[in-house]
Amino acid sequence: MNRKILQAAVIGSGVMGSRIACHFANVGIPVLLLDVVPSSLNETEDRAGLTLDHPKVRNRIINDALQAAIKSSPSPLYDAKAVGLIQTGNLTDDFHRLTSADWIVEVIVERLDIKRQLFERIDTVRKPGSLVTSNTSGIPLHLMAEGRSADFAAHFCGTHFFNPPRYLRLLEIIPQPAVKPEVVDFLMDFGDRMLGKTTVLCKDTPAFIANRIGVFGIMALFHSMERHNLSIDDVDKLTGPLIGRPKSATFRTCDVVGLDTLVHVAKGVAANCPGDESAAAFAIPGFIEQMVKNNWLGSKTGQGFYKKEKIPGKKDQILSLNLKSLEYGAAVKQRFPVLETTKNLDKLSDRLKALVSAKDEAGAFMREMFAGLFHYVGHRIPEIAEDAYKIDEAMKAGFGWELGPFEYWDALGYETGLALMQEAKLEPAAWILAMKSQSSPRFYSHQDGRKQHYAPSTGSFEPIPGTEHFLLLDSFRGKTPVWKNAGCTLHDIGDGILNLEFHTKMNTIGGEIISGLNKSIQIAEESFKGLVISNEAPNFTAGANLGMIFMMAAEGEWDELNMAIRAFQQAMMRVRYSAVPVVVAPHNMTLGGGCEMSLHADRVQAHAELYMGLVEFGVGVIPGGGGTKEFALRASDAYFEGDLELATLRNRFLTIGQAKVSTSAQEAFHLGYLRPGTDGITLNRNRLLADAKQACQNLSEKGYKQPVKRKNVKVLGRSGLGMIYAGANSMFSGNYISEHDRKISEKLGYVMCGGDLSMPQLVTEDYLLDLEREAFLSLCGERKTQERMQSILTGGKVLRN
Repeated sequence: MNRKILQAAVIGSGVMGSRIACHFANVGIPVLLLDVVPSSLNETEDRAGLTLDHPKVRNRIINDALQAAIKSSPSPLYDAKAVGLIQTGNLTDDFHRLTSADWIVEVIVERLDIKRQLFERIDTVRKPGSLVTSNTSGIPLHLMAEGRSADFAAHFCGTHFFNPPRYLRLLEIIPQPAVKPEVVDFLMDFGDRMLGKTTVLCKDTPAFIANRIGVFGIMALFHSMERHNLSIDDVDKLTGPLIGRPKSATFRTCDVVGLDTLVHVAKGVAANCPGDESAAAFAIPGFIEQMVKNNWLGSKTGQGFYKKEKIPGKKDQILSLNLKSLEYGAAVKQRFPVLETTKNLDKLSDRLKALVSAKDEAGAFMREMFAGLFHYVGHRIPEIAEDAYKIDEAMKAGFGWELGPFEYWDALGYETGLALMQEAKLEPAAWILAMKSQSSPRFYSHQDGRKQHYAPSTGSFEPIPGTEHFLLLDSFRGKTPVWKNAGCTLHDIGDGILNLEFHTKMNTIGGEIISGLNKSIQIAEESFKGLVISNEAPNFTAGANLGMIFMMAAEGEWDELNMAIRAFQQAMMRVRYSAVPVVVAPHNMTLGGGCEMSLHADRVQAHAELYMGLVEFGVGVIPGGGGTKEFALRASDAYFEGDLELATLRNRFLTIGQAKVSTSAQEAFHLGYLRPGTDGITLNRNRLLADAKQACQNLSEKGYKQPVKRKNVKVLGRSGLGMIYAGANSMFSGNYISEHDRKISEKLGYVMCGGDLSMPQLVTEDYLLDLEREAFLSLCGERKTQERMQSILTGGKVLRN
C-alpha cells in the first residue's frame, strides 16, 4: 500500500499533545487538535456573560493550550507561520472530523480505562486503514487494543514521542500482536524521513527502552551518591558534558521531567518487572518521597533539586538542595583532583578513561556508575530489545547522550567494562561473556562505509537495519584520510565526493581550517567531482577563532591580522569560485565564519535545527570573512525595477546589525542566510551527510561550471548611507544603542553601501571585500571592541559598552 499522511489528528492538548501537533505542522502536515469541553466557566467568561454553549468556551481548553505551546521557549515551531496548519476543536462537537485523518495520535491521561473508552469512540468514526497510535509512556499496547475491531487493531500501535517533540529525536515504535508488520515498517520509515526522528523498534515491555534504562540510571545514582557522600552539584558536574551528556546532567534533567513523572515510571518498573535483577535500584529514596510530599517536583512547581531565588537589582541566583537537610543553598564548586586532568582532554574516550581510573571519590563514583549501567543494559537483552544498538540509539536520541551505553563500553574497552563489574561484584549477562571468543571483543565495527553491530543471536557483526541511507563519518575514520592537518580531515566518501571535517575546539575556524579549505578544494579540483563540508560534532562551528583575533589586535600586530583576514576572505571566495561544486552541511550552532562559509557555498544542505547568524556585532566588529560583502550582493540581487531599494538594504543591514540568529533552518531562509530554490533542509540529522553528498553529485552530474567573479553588485552609495546614519543616530539619541554601537553600525553601512559614492553604481566583489576588511581592522583597533572580545573570551558574555 502506498500510504500517505495528508491529514493528521492529535487528541489531547497538554504539553505533549500540543507540541506533537506543532511538529506535524513543522513538516507541512495539516493537523486537527482536539480536547475536552470545559465543565465550568472561568472568571473572564463569567463576567462576559458567556455560557457553556458558546464556541469560545467550548474550545477554550484546546485554544489556551495551543497558545501556551506557541508562546513557550524554546518554540515548538520551526516557523511561526506553520501554526496555520493546526485546526482546533473539541471532542464533543468535532469528533466526526476524525473521519478525514490518515493518522490519529492519542495523547491523553495515562489511564487504561479512559484510553480504552476513547479508542472505542474512535473505532466508530475512523476511516478503514487509517493509523491510530498511542503516545503512552508505559501502558501495555496489547491491553489498549483489546475489544477493538480487526481493522483498528491491525493499524494500532504505540508511537512514544519524547518531550519536547521538536528537539528530542527519539520516537519509540511499539507494536502489539495484531498490528500489521507493514504498519510498523511505515511508521519506522515515516518517523525517520518525514518527522526527522530516530525511530527505535521496541518491545511492549514496561517503560519500553529509553525510560527503562534512563530511569534506572537516575535511580541508581540517587543511591550511589549517598554511598559516596556526594552533593547534587557534584553529581551534575560528573554526569553532564564531562562524560558526553547534556548540560542538564542528572538533577536538572529530573527537574525538567518532573519528579512525579520519574517516581511514576520507577514505581511502574518495580511493580511490573518482578524478574529485574536490579529491582532494588528502583526503590524510592527517603529524600525523594519527602520532596514529592512537599510538592517540590521541579520546574512545574518552581522548585525541585534546584530553585531560583530572585534578588532585587541583581541576577537571579540558582540554589541547590542539600539532600540531607532538605535545605537550599548556594552551589559549591567541585574540587575533585581528576577534573584538573580531564579539562585538558578534548576527546571523550580519553576523559572517560581518566575518570574511571581516578583514585579520588569521583573515580570511585564513576566506576560504580558505569559498572551498574553496563550490567543493567547487558541483562535487558533480549528482554526489551533483541540488539544492543536499539538501546544505544534510544538513549542518544531520547536523553541526549553523546554515546549509548554499549558505545560507552566500547570507548572504555570490553575488558575494562568486565573489570568494573567484577569490582562491583556484578555478574555480566551470558551473551556478554560469550563475546570473549572474539579476537577483539567490541559491540560495533565499521565496514564498507557502514556501521555494524554485534548481534547476540548470531554472534557476528551485522549491518544496522534502516541505516542504509545514512552516511556517517565514523564509518570512514578507520581508513587513511585523503589529507589532514591539526584542525581538519579530508575523507573520500565515495562516488567522487570528498568531505572536509573540522575538529578544533568548538570547531572554531583558524589557520588550520583555512589551510584545509584551500587544500581540499585543490585536491577536489584535481581528482574528484565535488566537496562537502560537514562534521558530526554537537555544533557545526562557533565561527572564527576570536582568541587569535583578540591577541593580534591587543598586541598591535596589524599586518599579521590583515593577512589573516585576507586569507579568510580568499578562502571563502575559493569556496564560491571553485571548479567543482562545494556543498556545506551545517547543523545546530553555525555562527560568524561558519555562516559566511555557508553563504559562499554552491548549495547549503542544512539540518532543520540550525542556529545560524552573523553575530560579529556582539564582539564589536562587522562580518569580515565576506559576510558583509555577501549581504550587499544579495541585497543587490533582490532589487527589481520599481523596488524600494532602501527598504531591501535596510532589512539586510538589520539582520547583521542586530546579530540575528535563526531558530531553525526555515527561519534562516527568512533572514536571508539560506536561498529559496537553491538550499535545502534535512529533517533527520543522521541523513544530513548523505543528502549533502547527493546534492553535490547532482550539481556535478548536471554539468557544473565554475562561476565567474561578480562585477555587477549594485550599491546605493550616499542615498543608502543617509538612511543608515540617520537611523543609527536616532537609535543612539533614544539610548537604544551605545556610541560604540553607532560607530559599528556606520562602518557596516559604509561597506554595504559601497562607501561614500555620490550615486548608486555597480562595483566588484573584490572592491567590497577591501572595504569590509578595512572596516574590520579599524574596529579591531578600538579599545571598546577589544573589551567586548575580552568579555566573550573570559566570561562568555556580550558586553554593551
